[in-house]
Amino acid sequence: MLKKMIFLCLLFMYKIVPAQLTYQTLYVDYDSAWTYKNLKIIPIRPKGWAGPARVVPGVISLSQGLANGSVVVSERGSAATENVHWLRINNNGTESVYIGSGEIILGGRQDRMVSKDTILPPSRKDQYIPVMCVEEGRWSNKEKKFQYSNYADPSLRKVLDKSKNQVLVWKEIASQLDKSSVKSPTLAYLAHRSEKKYTPEQDEYLRYFTNAFKTDSSIMGFVCMSGDKVIGCDIYAGSNLFYGELQPLLHGYIEEAIRFGSTPVIEDEKVKAYLNPILTDETSQELYLKKNGKMYKYKEKVVHITSYAQ
Repeated sequence: MLKKMIFLCLLFMYKIVPAQLTYQTLYVDYDSAWTYKNLKIIPIRPKGWAGPARVVPGVISLSQGLANGSVVVSERGSAATENVHWLRINNNGTESVYIGSGEIILGGRQDRMVSKDTILPPSRKDQYIPVMCVEEGRWSNKEKKFQYSNYADPSLRKVLDKSKNQVLVWKEIASQLDKSSVKSPTLAYLAHRSEKKYTPEQDEYLRYFTNAFKTDSSIMGFVCMSGDKVIGCDIYAGSNLFYGELQPLLHGYIEEAIRFGSTPVIEDEKVKAYLNPILTDETSQELYLKKNGKMYKYKEKVVHITSYAQ
């Protein structure tokens, strides 16, 4: 009986601990690519048993936690500027919450963007996440209600993850606003999302890709293209994590494709050349992502990898 219990425990651990995120366990499904206007997306699926395995039982996304009311975001303290780069998170639920760098929180005393991937367990205590400002011209004493506002586009996420520099983040936002001819008195990154000329088209893209992803619940990631280049890639250790992040991620990729992209003409061979250093083996993956992306590990297991445009 004891031996049987030990075997079942080991089997359970085997199922919830993810395998490496490489070609050994993943399949890039070029034949199932979806294209809508300026954006092409290729799904990345699991091979065999490694598909929908969770990193740890009971992990939800930040957007899910905020939507169901189990997660509350607030300012860390007073209006003092030393609190600019932190937000308080109260996880009052029963599940851990995955929070990704590049996720944007609108409101408070200033719009912010999460600057570090993390998983926060349920806790009665206050927990804090590092953030950067994405609204240079506002820091008010009066706190607005916080609202979730999806992921930033991959270009801004790249600047954030590779530099960790507030000034460079502001410069990228100013450059994007200028290229898009969007006026914002507070230099808010989110100003372009309120532009009426973008909203209907964004909704069309989102509707198309949302329906496409409904066809298979085992997908663990994707690679996105516009024009003749790859604009980014996100892969998660389990399909539950990927689908929790899917809608927020799509918003960022769609925005980049609409504002700065063009009709996809890239060939599969170029995409394969982009993915090979990421997915061939763990050693090359880690070396490549140090320069061209990021890797988040939790309890020594890879939870999420991101690669940006070259």
